[in-house]
Amino acid sequence: MGHLTWLNPHTLEFPSADMALDDPNGLLALGGDLSPQRLIRAYRLGIFPWYQDGQPLLWWCPNPRTVLFPDKLHISRSMNKFLRHTTFSISYDRCFDQVLRQCAAPRPYSEGTWITDEMQQAYRQLHRMGIAHSVEVWDQDELVGGLYGLALGRVFFGESMFSLRSNASKTGFIHLTGDLQRAGFALIDCQMPTDHLFSLGAESIERSDFLQLLRQFCPENADNHWPWTGCL
Repeated sequence: MGHLTWLNPHTLEFPSADMALDDPNGLLALGGDLSPQRLIRAYRLGIFPWYQDGQPLLWWCPNPRTVLFPDKLHISRSMNKFLRHTTFSISYDRCFDQVLRQCAAPRPYSEGTWITDEMQQAYRQLHRMGIAHSVEVWDQDELVGGLYGLALGRVFFGESMFSLRSNASKTGFIHLTGDLQRAGFALIDCQMPTDHLFSLGAESIERSDFLQLLRQFCPENADNHWPWTGCL
């Protein structure tokens, strides 16, 4: 049975992921802050922040965990056909703020957003440090989709995506996954399960297995090799 922990604001320590609650699944701790040092520490431990305005800062490590191994990317026959004929183009880190704002915009199927102003400020700071990155999908000069996340060691931690045109976010994710594989990345953390991600080859694994993968591919001393800057 799990136990909920209030974080000490004066340290970067987190409780063991084994202490996370079963209901709601993965809720581990409250409080702390969104400083770059705490966020980097959290992601290396498989923990991420997720809360809405009016709530305390909540930290999660769900079980099972949704991940995608880059070499297991699945592209359907219809998506392959779309990619062969699309006019979409891809860039990296060209307009991080714009992607972040689009991901934070209200969705018709949900109330509010978990990407609060405080969260946006925190990820902008990580972007300036070369840790948070964006993928942009363009139709000529119009931004029509994208996603953002963190690159630590050989792991990309996906955070959110948006799409203003059919297949735009899928196109960005597929290009990112292929490029990550060629750059030697071993794992994409998708955090929570969705049909959208499962259709692309994501799978659920035990939390203990996920944490072992992080110790292998995202250790404390790992260099961060994000291989692309500017527009590709």
